[in-house]
Amino acid sequence: MLKNDLHVGAPRSRVDGPAKVTGQATYAAEFTTPDLAHGYIVESAIPRGRIRSIDTRAAEAVPGVVRVFTHENRPRTAWFSFSYQDMVGPPGKPFRPLYSDEIQYSGQPIALVVAESFDVARHAASLVAVDYERTEHETDLGRARHDSYEPPKRRLGIAPPPKPRGDAAAAFGAAPVRVAGEYAIAAEFHNPMEPHATTVIRGEDGKLTVHDKTQGVQNSQAYVASVFGLSKDDVRVVAPFVGGGFGSGLRPQHQLFLAVMASLALERPVRVELTRQQMFGHVHRPETINLVSLGAGEDGKLRSIQHQAIAATSRFEDHQEVVVNWSGLLYPAEHVDLRYELAKLDIYSPGDMRAPGAPLGVFALESAMDELAVSTGIDPVELRLRNYAERDENEDKPFTSKELRECYRQGAERFGWSRRDPRPGSMREGHELIGWGMASGVWEANMMKTSARAKLTADGRLAIACATSDIGTGTYTILAQIAADSLGLPMEAVEVSLGDSTLPDSPVQGGSWTAASAGSAVSAACLSLRKELLRLAAKIDGSPLAEAGLGDVAFTQGSIRLIADPGRAVPLAQALAAGGKESLEATESAGPGLIGMMLPKSHSSYTHSAVFAEVRIDEELGVLRVTRIVSAVAAGRILNPKTARSQILGGVVWGVGMALHEEGMTDHRLGRVMNHSLAEYHVPVNADIHDIEVIFVEEEDEKTSPIGVKGLGEIGVVGTAAAIANAVHHATGKRIRNLPITIDKILAG
Repeated sequence: MLKNDLHVGAPRSRVDGPAKVTGQATYAAEFTTPDLAHGYIVESAIPRGRIRSIDTRAAEAVPGVVRVFTHENRPRTAWFSFSYQDMVGPPGKPFRPLYSDEIQYSGQPIALVVAESFDVARHAASLVAVDYERTEHETDLGRARHDSYEPPKRRLGIAPPPKPRGDAAAAFGAAPVRVAGEYAIAAEFHNPMEPHATTVIRGEDGKLTVHDKTQGVQNSQAYVASVFGLSKDDVRVVAPFVGGGFGSGLRPQHQLFLAVMASLALERPVRVELTRQQMFGHVHRPETINLVSLGAGEDGKLRSIQHQAIAATSRFEDHQEVVVNWSGLLYPAEHVDLRYELAKLDIYSPGDMRAPGAPLGVFALESAMDELAVSTGIDPVELRLRNYAERDENEDKPFTSKELRECYRQGAERFGWSRRDPRPGSMREGHELIGWGMASGVWEANMMKTSARAKLTADGRLAIACATSDIGTGTYTILAQIAADSLGLPMEAVEVSLGDSTLPDSPVQGGSWTAASAGSAVSAACLSLRKELLRLAAKIDGSPLAEAGLGDVAFTQGSIRLIADPGRAVPLAQALAAGGKESLEATESAGPGLIGMMLPKSHSSYTHSAVFAEVRIDEELGVLRVTRIVSAVAAGRILNPKTARSQILGGVVWGVGMALHEEGMTDHRLGRVMNHSLAEYHVPVNADIHDIEVIFVEEEDEKTSPIGVKGLGEIGVVGTAAAIANAVHHATGKRIRNLPITIDKILAG
């Protein structure tokens, strides 16, 4: 029998791990070159108005300062706003740094001080004097919600709410059991380990090599070329390692513009990196208000679902996410009305953050479902099973696959859900109240058009190349696994190159589509090599593979072997030599539609999860601990259980942060985020995280992608905050509908 030790499906360690733990992995602010200048950004101190005057003389007098750029002396760039549009930007007018004297939000870059060192630039920036003309501003969503509106233009790739079904309001009024509530989630700010930075290096030929903190090197390349009137051939963007993206690097950010602008003007290399405090004037998950009403029969079967969301956006763009659609997807009802609106504030445009939209809407929906379970006296898991959706009623399509039932079963069994006493406040240990809660999770499974190159050399080395990024998810590793298995090579023989705009085309790395998309492209490129290698091997005089087709052979141990008789084989090197080739190369694409676009499909495809959470709350102090979480996930084929588990663990930690910690606090008098540091903006730390167990439920799906993969980056966070909030209610009897859940809310009467 032919033995082939496959890498795909096995828990392989990260191939990029040694480079990261030894410091050899180089990030955007670590590339260096002689004569490198450093830029420091001066930010606006007001949220709305204009600059009357800006005095840079004191800054320019500091020894070591090269130049101070403002709106008054910036080099000429593209005039029209559409030139600043990127591949994934929302409708509106993208922010244009140093474009005019107008102030659009607090923290807006209004000057760039360039000096011979970072410290000198930072000191000089503190000497720039600005006189403002203030205009009345609004940063409070609670007030702006009354002027909310349905976005007139839709963001590409973001599905609008489906048309209403039936008469949800009338059905709600007539339902025997009704629950309704308002659920609010505070703005969350991106704080990846690597802050945003750009290092621009000019070649002797004037061409630019741009090391950018980005999740889409070709998106940044296209932006730079468009804004500065350059040929794409004159701009190379490189990001081999990204210290956490999570959506913050999907769009080009202002440090990229400022670094390129300064480098072109000064004709020397320039680096601009944001401080941790400056990250809070950056992309963030939008503050959102959800209003959810559920009408059901006494048996718990839903008759009416109403879900309206109002999300904050900037005055210059209509940032949009899928927030309410999940309520028409997860559970069937005859009468459904879903509405999504925006409210303009004097803030920077919100941006995508891990599973954009889904944790917001699912928190509201799953909290309301828990309230319905309490009202009907039905177990929360049983309630969801009674309302199990067999098809996507939003699109009236079948699912490619759906193993959510099995997620409920396996998750509940592992958690010990059957031992739960349903009475709030009934479970305790000493002075601690114990609460058990659960929630469903869902995230879309997409595949985007992606290209990859595979090159096999006579020494048995295989080089894989794709422009996609690895933002810490393990992309280097899974692509090496796929390629190694395709040609029967050890993983050590595979070298993967990513994050370079000169490599085969790829969309931005986001949306949990990279494994399916880049993985399928690599598989397709390797398949082309397999076909050509077999053709060459079959032409050898006396070849044992002369009559064999691809279905008759296996690529294993560096050879092509007959499955029926593994002893009859042709080494890959011999096949190349027979064809007179030192190497063999193929570039292939996989995925529906154009880059950045998705084509309608006959089926709907989603990953699903069931999240079970245990909390313990000090009855007197209100101190809350999340002591156990079980997340059961159905996400198609799991390429690498080790890196996949890591993705879910990270997502769950994000959910803990959303539920208990993260909250951008704005002083609405100043229009400025006040807790703009990690000392005051709380994120989970080691002491906050206890037992997390991940279960991968077996799920076969041949429709979502050629390699059966659905994606894992987002599903871990969706549903986690709701499960924790439901556990808090079970422990205390208090329904807290505003995130994060803090001590004061627990202790409130």
